Amino acid sequence: MTVGKTPTKGVGRRRAVPWALLGLWVAVLALVGPFAAKLADVQHDRATDYLPSSADSTQVARIQDALPGGESTEMVIVYHRDGGLSAEDRRVAAGQVGKVAAAHELVGGAPEGIPSDDGTTLMYPVVSNEPGHDEKLRDALVEDVRGIARGQDGLSVEVGGTGALGTDAGKVYDSLGGPLLYTTVAVVALLLILIYRSPVLWLVPLVVAGIADYLSMGVAYGLNQAFGTTVTGQSSGVMTILVFGAGTDYALLLVSRYREELRRIERPYEAMVAALRGCGPAVLASSGTVAAGLLCLLAADLNSSRGMGPLGTVGVLCALIAMLTLLPAVLVLLGRRVFWPLVPAYGSEPAQRRSLFAAMGDSAGRRPLTVLATGAVLLGALALGTLNLPGPVKQEDSFVTKPESVTAMETLARAYPERGTQPIDVITPADRVDRTLATIRGTRGVESAEKGRTADGWAEVSVIAKDTPQSAGETATIKSLRSQLKGSYVGGDSAEQIDLEDTNSRDIKIVVPLVLVSVLLILFVLLRSLVAPLVLVAAVVAVWGAALGIGGLVFGPVLGLKGTDPGLGLLSFVFLVALGVDYGIFLMHRMREESLAGAEPAAAALTALRSTGAVIASAGLVLAATFAVLMNMGLVQLVELGFVIAVGVLLDTFLVRTYLVTSASVALRRKMWWPGGLSREPARGAGPSEPTEPPRQPEQVGTP
Repeated sequence: MTVGKTPTKGVGRRRAVPWALLGLWVAVLALVGPFAAKLADVQHDRATDYLPSSADSTQVARIQDALPGGESTEMVIVYHRDGGLSAEDRRVAAGQVGKVAAAHELVGGAPEGIPSDDGTTLMYPVVSNEPGHDEKLRDALVEDVRGIARGQDGLSVEVGGTGALGTDAGKVYDSLGGPLLYTTVAVVALLLILIYRSPVLWLVPLVVAGIADYLSMGVAYGLNQAFGTTVTGQSSGVMTILVFGAGTDYALLLVSRYREELRRIERPYEAMVAALRGCGPAVLASSGTVAAGLLCLLAADLNSSRGMGPLGTVGVLCALIAMLTLLPAVLVLLGRRVFWPLVPAYGSEPAQRRSLFAAMGDSAGRRPLTVLATGAVLLGALALGTLNLPGPVKQEDSFVTKPESVTAMETLARAYPERGTQPIDVITPADRVDRTLATIRGTRGVESAEKGRTADGWAEVSVIAKDTPQSAGETATIKSLRSQLKGSYVGGDSAEQIDLEDTNSRDIKIVVPLVLVSVLLILFVLLRSLVAPLVLVAAVVAVWGAALGIGGLVFGPVLGLKGTDPGLGLLSFVFLVALGVDYGIFLMHRMREESLAGAEPAAAALTALRSTGAVIASAGLVLAATFAVLMNMGLVQLVELGFVIAVGVLLDTFLVRTYLVTSASVALRRKMWWPGGLSREPARGAGPSEPTEPPRQPEQVGTP
């Protein structure tokens, strides 16, 4: 009787576990659902959400929030006619500005127009405290002013300034929600259909990734409420990219191993358990590497970078949990038929054919040192392209397609070539405002300075520089003001750009070593070697340099971008090192399995490449494609980040991992695993140093 009950219990367990996991996920989604819907409410893209926390410009923005009326909205209404403004044009301009002043509460009332020397342009500086720091009210104010100030009969009217620029940037960030998600889903779906060649299988990991994304939104909202984690359009968009990119990678690896086990094991439940045991450690280690690398961003002083660390980590971990619990449960419940028409029958052998990766492995195995030297020279040559990277991107060049606020600034720059058109904000103690004004007016490069609001012991001074915004002359003026005005803070748009560049330089010096150390420590533990982790990290650092170099060759000459985002170097390094090591982990983990099974080092390396080549190539294509989606967004910083990471992932997938890491493994042989047990020659007649199951024949079907 007892013997007869054992299989029944086993069958019951096999049926109960997947259903229990599904029920658990339903409960979790019901719990986090209300919070996920609120993430957009706590997403902000104000200056203080991106600025370094310790910088002058951050202090200015924070104190301005507390001044009467909160954060002011500054605009410039620009009237222009190529042949010169007529008296009627000036009358129309004055009338429209009067309507703006009547409809809204402006600081100082209706402003006076400032004509250009050539008579073609008239600008009206407009400042309002109505919106405070409410972005929706600010956007409504800007759009209302644009509705009142309209051109006619050859007279062009544009609304620019800080407030209008913020509104136009907000439109781009708002588009990151729906369009980014839909485009990412479409790209991943297309690639999965091509990879799996099944009408059903592709849908399973895609739906699971969507559920993981929903979970990550709820967790991200919880972090914001509990710890005040900064949520910006950039960080939430990258979180979605990571969920679909990394999550699909984990799914590809698991499904590939599951297909392999289904040929050896009759029941799907047992086959899935074996698949999880086989690839689970590599998936856990790879996700841990990405999470550890991203969490190093918490050491950054730049708010946008520091906030991206936790959100990116949430995305990766939610994807990991979903792919190791929900995906296996769904696949087991659907059974073998989910693979139709390429169903892996029990006891069958995979189609044996010479794969592309077998050919690559053979070429790397025959001349490993030659391959290594050639690859190193190629990556080094590509890295030289970093010398061609354009300088820091100016605010007006940060949009792919120029909005009205940018064209207004360009019109002002042409019409007022020797005059600053963008205020420099100075916050000074109220009891010394007169002395501060005198010092400012005596500073070289200052055109004018006027006292503004006062409250809570602080006074605001608006400064106009003689030089154009973000020029070398204006930068020198800002630095002079900061050096002379001790106890005061100097901010504004141009000062913010200076602080962004300075803080990114500081963050790189701190975060980069932290990322390298954390990744190496994880690899030391996983691979039980000192040499293999150093090889993998050196490889991905070389990839980062080469990808940035390709960016230098493409950004200006091909894409027409006029500047480089100051945060590109740091963010691309963190993502490429953390994500690039993923593929090295997948390869080296399989290589270690083969070595423990008794294979010689060279044979283990080539077998690992043949076994994992197709699935990791598919994973690399998916990850590169998801980051490439960022190139379709409207901000230069997203275009550049998406390009560099996508190119870096492709370089890592098809050059570094395939040729260089494999060649290094063949050349170093057992030294690759020093000082672990695999680095020692086994005694004659002795088996492998650690027990393991017999080696499998790798699938050569070419699909994960």
